[in-house]
Amino acid sequence: MAKVTLVFAVLLVALGLAGYLGTGSLHPTALIPAWIGLALGIFGVLAISPNEGRRKLFMHVNVMIALLGFLGTVAEILRNLASSKALDSIAMSAKLGLAWLLLIYIVLCVRSFIVARRSGKV
Repeated sequence: MAKVTLVFAVLLVALGLAGYLGTGSLHPTALIPAWIGLALGIFGVLAISPNEGRRKLFMHVNVMIALLGFLGTVAEILRNLASSKALDSIAMSAKLGLAWLLLIYIVLCVRSFIVARRSGKV
C-alpha cells in the first residue's frame, strides 16, 4: 500500500501545481493539494520498510492526513456552495478533485487494513 500512496502523492502534487498555474499563479492556496501530496509522499517513503511496525505506523499517519484533508476540503466545498459569491470554476474543480482523490485513497487504505487484519498479518 505504500507504493499506492506514492502514486496518490504524485497525483496530488500534480493537481496542486495545475490549480496554481491555472489560476495564474496568483493564489498560493491552490498549492494545498501539493502540500498534502508532499506529506503523503514523505510518509509513504518512510512506510516502505521491512519493519512491520514502522510500515503500519506511517500508513496510519498517511490515512489520518488524508482523512483530515478530505474533511477540510468537503467543509470548504460546502462553505463555498452556501456562499452568495460567484464560484471560481478552477478552484472548485481543484477542491472536488482533491476530495475525490483523498476519498479513494482512504477507501483503498481501509480495505487494505481490513484485509491485513483478517489474514492475521497484524
